[in-house]
Amino acid sequence: MTTEPHLARALIEETLSSAILDGRIPSGTTLRQEELARVFGVSRMPVREALLQLQSHALVTIVPNRGAMVTQVTATDAAETYEVRLALEPAALRKSVPHLTVDDLAEAESHVSAMEQTTDLHVLGRENAKFHMCLYRRAGNTKLLRMVESELQDEERLLRFHLAALGIEELAQDDHRALIEAARGQAVEEAVRVLERHISFAAQTIQNYLNRRSTS
Repeated sequence: MTTEPHLARALIEETLSSAILDGRIPSGTTLRQEELARVFGVSRMPVREALLQLQSHALVTIVPNRGAMVTQVTATDAAETYEVRLALEPAALRKSVPHLTVDDLAEAESHVSAMEQTTDLHVLGRENAKFHMCLYRRAGNTKLLRMVESELQDEERLLRFHLAALGIEELAQDDHRALIEAARGQAVEEAVRVLERHISFAAQTIQNYLNRRSTS
């Protein structure tokens, strides 16, 4: 029986994604379409589509005329990303909280609910970024928000490693809900403290995980 191309693509994507996240396929590994097609017993088309999906999730980098490579992710990468987040996001939150509306907070809550109801890492990453931007959107500084959004997009990949480290069942939304409550009460500095703790914990967890992977 021949596997439908879209099912083959999904299987290849899921298998490679899992192996990249848990370290069985290390950063920098070249992924050759011909070899993957042979391993999975399919044509190159679903392999190519799976690699494109992995690239959209920042797990794979496709270089013209060279093929696909597992994106390099190191503890240093994580440290730098979260260092920038800690510099930018508290500033955005501090400026935004006094101007957040009831609708803004309701939308933020909807993103928390969406994260609680999915096990799809890509969806989780996207909803996490949307949640944070809901809380920062009234900062009144377009350039600052562009930089924050860029870092959150980069952090989506790191969030997958965070979840690989903790297990998706350990993902709690306590900090996110605490942020909403502090914002609702106009408790600006409390919201900032929760955010800084939230980002710092994620940074340490991911760095520890990546350091363990690099020495294993």
